[in-house]
Amino acid sequence: MSTATATIRVLLADDHVVVREGLKALINAQPGLEVVGEAGDGPAALDLADRLDPDVVVVDVSMPGMGGAQLTARLRAARADRKVLALTVHEDKSYLRLMLESGAAGYVLKRAAAGELVQAIRAVAAGGTYLDPAMAGSVVDNYVRPAPGREGPAVELSDRETEVVRLIALGYSNKEIASRLGLSVKTIETYKTRSMEKLGMRSRVDIVQYAARRGWLDEA
Repeated sequence: MSTATATIRVLLADDHVVVREGLKALINAQPGLEVVGEAGDGPAALDLADRLDPDVVVVDVSMPGMGGAQLTARLRAARADRKVLALTVHEDKSYLRLMLESGAAGYVLKRAAAGELVQAIRAVAAGGTYLDPAMAGSVVDNYVRPAPGREGPAVELSDRETEVVRLIALGYSNKEIASRLGLSVKTIETYKTRSMEKLGMRSRVDIVQYAARRGWLDEA
């Protein structure tokens, strides 16, 4: 786990060599960032992530053989606190939802300015969530709107439940939240389950939606 003064170690997973070289040059030129490995496909990325233990894995959404969503899910299954940042040309909200459901903590478009990618890497490494501003506009505005009847005005969370849900939305694992709040992992799981039941949530995507509507992701 990186600290504020430590170098953020990045693994790149993209099947296009030219793209990887460009990303590598961009990232390595930033203070406190370093590309420690490159992979051209999912299996290679899984192997390198296991051996190199990077702070952030930047994953291309569309790769042959093993797509970005499947790779993200397997990276997170191998280590629950693995930080994954999706990098893609896709502006369709279905891809955004798929990557968030798979466990990605960030989503950045390849056409975005270089500064956006750097900002996203730093945010995700710090345990936050980052959505490309282009997606946070017209796409995310519709994406995070609650379905009718899913969340009534009478539903309220306790202060502790609110704190737990907010940290989950920002990408922290149950273990990290337990350590941060001085509670047991089992207690955190209880707060999470109770909160999701109150709000009618079914997945981490629902938690991110809830947090986005309250501006918690912007605060991060």
